Amino acid sequence: MSWLLALPVMLPFAAAALAFLTRRSRASAYASLAGALISLILALMLLQAVIENGVVAVQMSAWPAPFGITLVADYLAAAMVLITAIISLGVTIWSMAEIGRKSRAYGWYGLFQTLIGGVTGAFLTGDLFNLYVWFEVMLISSFGLLVISGRREATDGAVKYVTLNLISTVLFLCAAGLLYGATGTLNMADLRAAVAAHPDQGLMTVIGMMLMLAFGLKAAVFPLFFWLPASYHTPHYATSAVFAGLLTKVGVYALIRTFTLIFVGDQGLTHEILLWCACLTMLTGVLGAAAQSDFRRVLSFHIVSQIGYMVLGLALMTPLALAGAVFYLLHHIVVKANLFLIAGLARRLTGSSDLYRIGGLWRYAPLLGILFLIPAFSLAGFPPLSGFWAKYLLIRASLELQHWLVAGIALLVGLLTVYSMTKIMAEAFWKAHPKGIEPRLSRLSGAALGLMLGPVMALTLMTLIIGFYPAPFIAFAETAAAQLLDPGAYITTVLGARP
Repeated sequence: MSWLLALPVMLPFAAAALAFLTRRSRASAYASLAGALISLILALMLLQAVIENGVVAVQMSAWPAPFGITLVADYLAAAMVLITAIISLGVTIWSMAEIGRKSRAYGWYGLFQTLIGGVTGAFLTGDLFNLYVWFEVMLISSFGLLVISGRREATDGAVKYVTLNLISTVLFLCAAGLLYGATGTLNMADLRAAVAAHPDQGLMTVIGMMLMLAFGLKAAVFPLFFWLPASYHTPHYATSAVFAGLLTKVGVYALIRTFTLIFVGDQGLTHEILLWCACLTMLTGVLGAAAQSDFRRVLSFHIVSQIGYMVLGLALMTPLALAGAVFYLLHHIVVKANLFLIAGLARRLTGSSDLYRIGGLWRYAPLLGILFLIPAFSLAGFPPLSGFWAKYLLIRASLELQHWLVAGIALLVGLLTVYSMTKIMAEAFWKAHPKGIEPRLSRLSGAALGLMLGPVMALTLMTLIIGFYPAPFIAFAETAAAQLLDPGAYITTVLGARP
């Protein structure tokens, strides 16, 4: 089993090395494409192993846990690795029509694959220190991807992005140091018992709150989200798509893993804070989106809004709520990455991303209009698309706990999301282009059209499949939630016979 857990982490770095060596030619793009394809195959094999065995783990270099480096995958981790591989493949294909010679020569594909390796490592790591290491890998590569275009606004967004994320990193490292000093371990499975048995539970709660702040910054929850809409609209669209789909979800994943496995002794405090952070994140994100006029800025604020739904599932901490959070994670990665790719196509056809300076897409590119409507309505929660089922699970969980106000906020945010998506539809698609430009898809070369439309259509099809056939995906999310609420199998697999 060791190679099945190690290769999904190692392969993107091998592809990155090859892409850096060949960065002055299109071979770097093909190296990234080959790495993404093989990563997808490995992710499918890992998911199959998890479905058959429940939880799988390996101790690197045969050092026993908790002393060595542990890689571990349960249902949630395996699903996140798979969806990462899918987004990696789709964005790589799309980028081949956008990333020019200059950005390619500066190492865009190498940095991209390094980022994918960091994301995958974060999902599979079994200890907090290595989670910190993978966060650093993601931070370095994402900063490079932000500034690689050389534009002033991209550099400005990158400075804001890296500054706030460095604060998160310092908080994370301080919390990890305190936790190690107090318990003598950073292995997540070992920390379950070590934290519970520590005589100073107040200190454990403080450390847990520090990690909540660190991961909350990564996830862009209220009031720590302002770095995201200041930076995600500035780089290449392929970069924005992978950022929107994956980066904030690593923060959400870390929150879920930490507060279901390690810090479970003071849930009355921690989960109450998470609950109201989730509600305020939903509201501020959607209100920010409603006030924007740039295509990518609207979508960036909606990332913040939708993160609130995922944190809500963790805050409610019931089987149904956690299943809703897992389902929402997987659905949102697909939908949000797809919407950013569609925004890139709209920019290519109309010449701008300012909604008041573009138009005519529905008349001259009706296929793109349909491809936008499906993920946009899914994001808003229209039945029977995937977003409807995700919101249904979370709102139902809120009602079962008699959190009427929380359920009302979730419904209101869904309605306001409809407003934002309708605004994009009206300005970019329905009205005529102010300058009389006819944004025809046929103006793209055959190769560029295929490279850009192919991933968009594939991700749209995934949204439809999840929406029209939700039962197996909900069942999977329920199993993942059960593993999170009862981590006995996770702990036993990692620690073996150790109590």
